[in-house]
Amino acid sequence: MSPGRKPSAKKAPVVWERPEPAHRPPPVPLSREAIVQAAMGLADKDGLDAVSLRNVAAALEAGPMRLYGYVATKEELLELMVDEVYGEMAADGRLRGDWRKALRAIAHRMRRASRKHPWFTSLLGGRPHLGPHALAHIEASLAALGDTPGFEDIDTVMLALRTVNAYVIGAIQGEASELRSELQSGKTKTEWQTATGPYLERMLATGQFPMLAKVMQDATHPPLDVLFDQGLECVLDGLAARLSR
Repeated sequence: MSPGRKPSAKKAPVVWERPEPAHRPPPVPLSREAIVQAAMGLADKDGLDAVSLRNVAAALEAGPMRLYGYVATKEELLELMVDEVYGEMAADGRLRGDWRKALRAIAHRMRRASRKHPWFTSLLGGRPHLGPHALAHIEASLAALGDTPGFEDIDTVMLALRTVNAYVIGAIQGEASELRSELQSGKTKTEWQTATGPYLERMLATGQFPMLAKVMQDATHPPLDVLFDQGLECVLDGLAARLSR
């Protein structure tokens, strides 16, 4: 295959290079975009377990077999959903400012996306996402640091991005887990704490957990927004210290 030439639909290994079926008239016109939006609506409401080609077809009032012309597997559908989220993140505009501001912006974009789409965090942390919006996000992140003094070495750029990414994914997965727990149990975090509080007090009263007791009695418990920013600044301070060596 010559450079730059797209593979045929039959041979295309990835969904982004596979053309959609020929347009079909109403009553139920379909497109990948419509399928992805319907799937995201299901996931936003009921989590990833609700996403299946059959459920998406039902939401679109279309026959399930028609969807296979647009999306071959659920895995492809999930990839398309993730890429759509990266597209939403890109709508915030170009990354600007020094390296700390750029990395803060990346972190907060990911966090906002995860709060809007809690399922998004479940699909992070594995192999890189290769959709066009995901690639554009990676390119913009690299470019934001690439011309910054101290980041002339591409390995240093990658170290910074991986470190911030690891922190952000860990933080937002914890937040998303709490949201899922509320949905599954029907109890808010406050209600859960009220229900388990007496047991925890009895355990602390045994004297076997002095440091945990100190945390419960003396530590401040900032809201999630503050905790996220505090942790992020610790990560950025560590990167700054490394750059100053």
